[in-house]
Amino acid sequence: MSSGCECKFQTVGGNGQVAFSPVASANLFSPQAVCNFMSHEKCLKNVKIPCSCIAPSLVRVPVAHCFGPPGHYKKKFCTVCRKSLESPAFRCEVCELHVHTDCVLFACSDCRQCHQDGHLDHAHAACYVIVTPECTFGRLRNMILPPNCVQLFSRNFSKLHCFRISENLQTESDEDDDVDGSTQGSTKDIQISTDSSKQTLKIFDGNDAVKRNQFRLISVPRIAKNEEVVEAALRAYYINDDQQEYELQTFTQQVLLSDDVINRNDAAEDSNLGSVFRESVPEAWIIRAKPKDEEVIRIYPAWLKVGMAYVSLRVNKDSTVQTVIKEVLPLLGRQMECLQNFKLVEVLMGSKQVQRMVLDNQELILNRLKDIRKTSIRQMNQTRFYIVENSKSIVQVNLFIGGLPPQLSPEEYTNILKEELAIKSAVVLQISCFSEAERIYMLVKDTVVNDKPLNAVVLPAVMASKIPQNCCPLLVFVNPKSGGLKGRDLLYSFRKLLNPHQVFELTNGGPLPGFHTFSKVPSFRVLVCGGDGTVGWVLGALEEIRHKLVCSEPSVAILPLGTGNDLGRVLRWGAGYSGEDPYSILVSVDEADDVLMDRWTILLDAEEPAEGAENGIAEPEPPKIVQMNNYCGLGIDAELSLDFHHAREEEPGKFNSRFHNKGVYVKVGLQKISHTRNLHKDIKLQVDQHEVELPSIEGLIFINIPSWGSGADLWGSESDNRFEKPRIDDGLLEVVGVTGVVHMGQVQGGFRSGIRIAQGSYFRVTLLKPIPVQVDGEPWIQAPGQIIISAAGPKVHMLKKSKQKQKKTGNLKEVKVDSMSVSEGGR
Repeated sequence: MSSGCECKFQTVGGNGQVAFSPVASANLFSPQAVCNFMSHEKCLKNVKIPCSCIAPSLVRVPVAHCFGPPGHYKKKFCTVCRKSLESPAFRCEVCELHVHTDCVLFACSDCRQCHQDGHLDHAHAACYVIVTPECTFGRLRNMILPPNCVQLFSRNFSKLHCFRISENLQTESDEDDDVDGSTQGSTKDIQISTDSSKQTLKIFDGNDAVKRNQFRLISVPRIAKNEEVVEAALRAYYINDDQQEYELQTFTQQVLLSDDVINRNDAAEDSNLGSVFRESVPEAWIIRAKPKDEEVIRIYPAWLKVGMAYVSLRVNKDSTVQTVIKEVLPLLGRQMECLQNFKLVEVLMGSKQVQRMVLDNQELILNRLKDIRKTSIRQMNQTRFYIVENSKSIVQVNLFIGGLPPQLSPEEYTNILKEELAIKSAVVLQISCFSEAERIYMLVKDTVVNDKPLNAVVLPAVMASKIPQNCCPLLVFVNPKSGGLKGRDLLYSFRKLLNPHQVFELTNGGPLPGFHTFSKVPSFRVLVCGGDGTVGWVLGALEEIRHKLVCSEPSVAILPLGTGNDLGRVLRWGAGYSGEDPYSILVSVDEADDVLMDRWTILLDAEEPAEGAENGIAEPEPPKIVQMNNYCGLGIDAELSLDFHHAREEEPGKFNSRFHNKGVYVKVGLQKISHTRNLHKDIKLQVDQHEVELPSIEGLIFINIPSWGSGADLWGSESDNRFEKPRIDDGLLEVVGVTGVVHMGQVQGGFRSGIRIAQGSYFRVTLLKPIPVQVDGEPWIQAPGQIIISAAGPKVHMLKKSKQKQKKTGNLKEVKVDSMSVSEGGR
């Protein structure tokens, strides 16, 4: 198979299909002259991506692509030039499109539609009569947020802003990419010819290309007719028009006549044309469109329900925008409508941005076409004219402002925003002016409150009334810092499989923007992609905002990306993500069972003042409350976590794999083997108002789930008449002791279990000296005082993977965890 054949597409339809001719030697079909696409004959029926010269004409609703930073993508082909992506290329974060950095200018706005851009009706003008009331999205239809339910006024904001993609991924600005790409792309497409019979030329497609020094290189025979050079120039810009409609000009603006011969061997012969023919320096030419006295243009009816894609209209040098509207309305069956109720909009369908401009009623259409072609014939190929009905739409841009100090009153938040941003509003701003929204967005990026930078996130508006009754959208949170680079790949996959507006990157504003976006959705589920710490972060945010959600108790699934992933193991989601198909993961989430899980509140009340108090006089630290999902450890367990935490802070770049992380745990554990601690002498334990005598231990652990330290069964499976059988929803915590690092290693290996101490629902621990403490993997040194552990209100709804979807393979510890009575958690 030659370059560019990807066997997973649908047949190209519509006018302007690529014409194929057989290549007998390779049993391939190749297109005629325009692009480099070649395909097996058996693959032709599956081809979806059309040639770039006709792609703009096949677009139904122009939607710009969302390109991230350039990267290397193996086994992929450029959608424009059809060549393999050996050099850095762009990838759309929303759809399956890859393009070279130098080819991005020739891609058009054919990304998939994910929301309404301020319109109240989303049906295509040519399709509304046959569109079913509810679009079907295949197997994932019940968890996809329907595009017609999402509204986003995206003007003045890039696609990265609209889809909340971290801007720090952008390595270069758009303008720099364009300039660099054109120069590099020209040398990629055609190397400067060393063949004495060939000549390499620089071709500009208009004034804008000359200004930016963006050109394409073509190679033609040294003796070539003008028509041949024009044909090669049009092919370089992926334009499939009649070559007779174009001409070449030098920088002196002298036009080559159609019958002139460009002789590369005798420069003096054509010196009157203003061209200089030298052997080593490529010559520069501008390709221009010949002026016309009349032509046929297409007018698209946009959101008007008329049952046709476009109408063709012949215009002449006297045709104005107003006369075009007057002639088009009868063709659309709107002859009785008032002309003042409509406007003509020029739309440039660039790959990175869709630009719209309302034309003045008195502007001459042919002059406008001439100006566009003079600027760039490539842009003319990507330009459309839409007739649009005038309407007064209410602009509302939702900005989420993060990074503000917690636990302030509404008045205090208002004062901060008014002082720092010159606005008066709440934490989520609803702005009715595009320019004001852009001003605030840019200002927030440079604002610091209490030494903490603020962040702004553009939020879509979800129209909950339009969501079908059987639809339960999935709200996806991904921590791209978890699991090495797997989090980033999952972000891309879920944006492609679902609506990008239901996928949120946790490093860009945290979980609250996602919950606020879904606050009016009557029923939804949550998928958290990250480690146990990330899951706790999301569950904590859910607890904070629960009272503002219509669906106050959404069920939460886990895609484990961390090191331990104990909660993911208990709920059958596995020991960690290892590259499974994201589609199958979504299917598993859809088929998962709803179970309940206890959450616990830990009150930390230090009785001694914090270190570093002035004059030796200070008040004790104020009480602090933390939430616990998995376990809480005191002593040796927390000490190892603290050492690991310090090592990760010193060299964060090395902690990007589970294997390395566990190796560091082993290393710090070996360093603690010879240490002796008498934890039982430094703390006192009270369970359900009863004092409990502690054995000789070095670590005390409170467990809520039957998995600890990457899948170890700390409680054990042996029956014991003193205690009830543990469940994740029984309202009880199990208290276990370990005698040291060796004991912990034996538990990890499955040879022993911990020392069962107690089981209860209310605990008070008295610390007599500073003790290392960790909650769900987050460690610190706790000053002497009281620690009170109690149930944290309502149980949280979790999703447990169905048994038929569970992997059959797994290690001994995973089997033990699954064999526990966690299955009873949904009772």
